[in-house]
Amino acid sequence: MVGTPVPDERVNVRYMVDDVETALAFYVQHFGFTESLNAAPAFADVVRGHLRLLLSGPTSSAGRPMPDGRTPAPGGWNRLHFIVEDLAAEVDRLRAAGVHFRNDIVRGPGGQQILLEDPSGNPIELFQPAAR
Repeated sequence: MVGTPVPDERVNVRYMVDDVETALAFYVQHFGFTESLNAAPAFADVVRGHLRLLLSGPTSSAGRPMPDGRTPAPGGWNRLHFIVEDLAAEVDRLRAAGVHFRNDIVRGPGGQQILLEDPSGNPIELFQPAAR
């Protein structure tokens, strides 16, 4: 056991970001998050339902170098995953707002998906399940 669990129904995800204020505005504007705490330029967090997204800048404690010298950085392939009802409409809305996509819509037996990036390059997947 890691410790006594805190009675919180939220799922917490930390993203390393290049600019906390830019990331904060991005998630509030495009995905309906609500600002919870703003300690920019080091840190902010936003909430949407049961998801708390921690936005950690280079000067945050989460951005400190590891003992082997590696420094936490944005990007990678782990991602937030949002289920949407109309993927094409969401893609059109976000492209019109200038959001960068990593790929085009991919279709498979379970549905269709696409990857976009937040302003720091962190991936977000939009997924529309196949009709059942």
